[in-house]
Order: sequence, then structure tokens, then C-alpha cells
Amino acid sequence: MKQKELQHLYWRAGFGTNPNTLASNNKDRATVVNQLFENSKTTSQLRIDLSYLDGVRPIDLKNYPKLAKEIKDKGKKKILDLNYTWIKQLINPQELLRERMTLFWANHFVCRDRNPLYAQQYNNILRYFALGDFRDFVKAISKEVAMLRYLNGKQNRKNRPNENFARELMELFTLGEGQYSEKDIKESARAFTGYNHNFEGDFIFKQFQHDTENKIFLNSIGKHDGDDIIDIILEDRQCARFISDKIYRYFVNPKPNKEHINAMSDVFYKDYNIENLMRFVFMADWFYDEEHIGVKIKSPIEYLVGMANTVPITFERERDLLKIQKLLGQTLLDPPNVAGWKGDKAWIDANTIMVRLKLPSILLNNAMISLKEQGDFNDNFRSELFKRNKGKLPFKTLPNWDVFSEKFESIKTENLETYIIQGGINKGTSDYLKTLNKASKRDYCIQLMSLPEYQMC
Repeated sequence: MKQKELQHLYWRAGFGTNPNTLASNNKDRATVVNQLFENSKTTSQLRIDLSYLDGVRPIDLKNYPKLAKEIKDKGKKKILDLNYTWIKQLINPQELLRERMTLFWANHFVCRDRNPLYAQQYNNILRYFALGDFRDFVKAISKEVAMLRYLNGKQNRKNRPNENFARELMELFTLGEGQYSEKDIKESARAFTGYNHNFEGDFIFKQFQHDTENKIFLNSIGKHDGDDIIDIILEDRQCARFISDKIYRYFVNPKPNKEHINAMSDVFYKDYNIENLMRFVFMADWFYDEEHIGVKIKSPIEYLVGMANTVPITFERERDLLKIQKLLGQTLLDPPNVAGWKGDKAWIDANTIMVRLKLPSILLNNAMISLKEQGDFNDNFRSELFKRNKGKLPFKTLPNWDVFSEKFESIKTENLETYIIQGGINKGTSDYLKTLNKASKRDYCIQLMSLPEYQMC
């Protein structure tokens, strides 16, 4: 595979790459793609310390308000710990493709839970099924405690059905808008009645709360339960098309190509095997077409993780990681709503583009803005940040330039842009780069990361 093709693959199947990785993977396409999947056969679950919950019972929280408040306050901090732990796993993954797929599914099966035990369990379910059987995946999601709480599954009972999950199951998770009727939503909700969970987060089916009468769903009549509903949905080829379309927009190009998406859906509909679908995409000649390279706006998490993959960054204050996510508009475990983040052009506005352009210099240049004469920076952003932080440095970071030097040792400074920037560079930027002092590979790296073109992958 050519360098550009490898870089493209690793930005879509992962979060960027470096010359060392490229050199070790300079093989034919099938070998490289097979290795990606082979390296993601296992699952490294996300784990934080939740020992403070050991021995706690629901009745304890009811009888001891002080204990309940203490547990709640600790839970808020533990959710932040889970956020940091997830980001660290994205930066240093044992299973690169599985982690990338987990991030994708987290914005598909969107869910938010403030209980760190339930949030961790949900995140690991996404990770476990990320490359597996989509049918089993949807059924598992429908029974997860976090989803039951988020979309009112516990309130969905016989004679008092709650339609929240039934609606989102079809609209957002499997079929898309306009592919079902209001009657289908009502009948589906009846099928999911009786779904519940215990305090520990295990699924419980309460038979006496389940509607056992006949339902008519998508023209299928029967005493359907929740699993039956999911099976009926997956019989519709529209489900395969809907998921293929979403994967295409995320992994290939925000602008859909009907021919390619139809080919993907044909593969997916055969067995709903996610790995088979992704193999088809990464092996397709069209995936590597010039029109797909460098056309995706990096999400804030892609942007941060990609930067850290080039120059490892240690944050002295972990909470700074949360501040940056909020500044950029994407905080893991805290989606804006059940539809998730819109992505693509929605990632960039007048505020976030300024933060993005300045952030590499802040994080990688001893947390200071570069003021070199030939740079592209000024005092305004630094002054504003210092004003908010009462003269203190906005972020305390320790960039590991030794690792960067080791990775890029064989690359000449003037060639650095071919590894840092994906896609084309416009003439204005190209002319600007010619004016920069290339005596320092470190400084040139920061300046490349501060370009508008670096926002793309």
C-alpha cells in the first residue's frame, strides 16, 4: 500500500499514524486490513475503581440520606474518571479498530447515565459488540440498564406502555425516519413491556408487567416480545441500508454515494455481521479514492487523540481534559440528546475553529502561545485565557517530544507535512508554509497542527 493510502486507512480505522507504523505496515492491502481486525479480536474493557459501591443496598440509600448524598457525590467524580480513562484508552488502545468502532457506536446507540457503574457497563457493551453480530448487539442494547433508564424502559408496562425506546429504536437505531407508522411504535412499545433491571445493573424481565396479547408490527401479527420486534426490523433491507449509510458517512465521506452504500448494504444484509461489513469497506478500491482523503472534519475527540498520537501529552490536571472537550463541543459520556452529535460541519463554528487553531501551541509549547515573528499567532487568545485563569497558565501539560523525535527521526523537517496533514493543501497555505523557519522540527510540527488543513482527515 502507498503511504497516502495507509495514512487514510489509519485515520479512519484509528486516529492517525506515524512513520514507524507506516514502515512496519508497508505491505499489500489484504495483509494490512487483516492485521487490523486480528489486533481487535480481543476486548479490553474500561475499568475504574467502583469499590465504594461494595455492600451498598437500595434500602441503605433510602434509610440513610447522608450516605445517599455521599454516593451521589462520589458518582459525579467517578463519571469524570470514566471519561479520562476512556480517552486514555483511545490514545493507547490495545485493539485500535475496536476502540474506533466503540466511539462510532457510542454516537449511534446514544445513551447517558450518571451512575458510573451503569455507564461503564454500557460503554463496555458497545466495545464488546463493536465488530460483532448487529442483531445480538441491538437486543443487548435494549436490555441494558443505562438504556432502560435513559429511554424510560422501566416505565413501559402492560396497559401503560411508554413509547420512548420503541420510537428511537426505529428512528435512530435501525430504520431511520419515515420507515414506520405511529401504529408500529405503539405495537412495538407493547412488545417491550416488562423490561427492567436490578440495583446491580442486571436485566430483569417482569412477566406480570408484559403485554402477552397479539401485536401487529410492520405487517407481522403475533404475541411479539422485544427480541421478536428486533428480528422483524432486521428482516427489512432498509435496516441494512440505514446502518450502511451511517457507516459510510462516518468512515468514508460525509457526502453519501448511493452505489457504494447499496453495495455495503448487500454485504450487511446477508448476516448483519459488522466485521464483514467493515472488511468490505476497507478492502474496496473506492475507499482509497482521492475524493475521500482529507474530506472529513475531525471530531473533537479525533482531533485530540490524533494530536496525542503524534506528540504524547500528559495533563498535570486531568480536569483540563474535560475543559478542552467542553471548549471543542464534544464531552464523552455527555451527548447533547438521544440523536447524539451531528458531526461534520457542526463541529466547526467561529468559536471552536479559533480554539482548534490555537490549541496545539497551547498544549505543546509549554502551554504558551507561540509568538514567533513568522508564526500565525497573536496575543489576543492568550490574553483572554489568562484573564479567565487569573494569570495562571490555562493548561499544565507535559508534551513528550522525545517520543515524537523517535517516531519522526528519519523524516526531514520539510517533508513533515506529508505525515501531519491529510488531503490537499491550498495554495495560500502552501505559500505560507514556504515562509516558515524549518530549523526546528518541533516548532514546524506545532505550526502544521495549527493550520485549517489539520482539522481534516
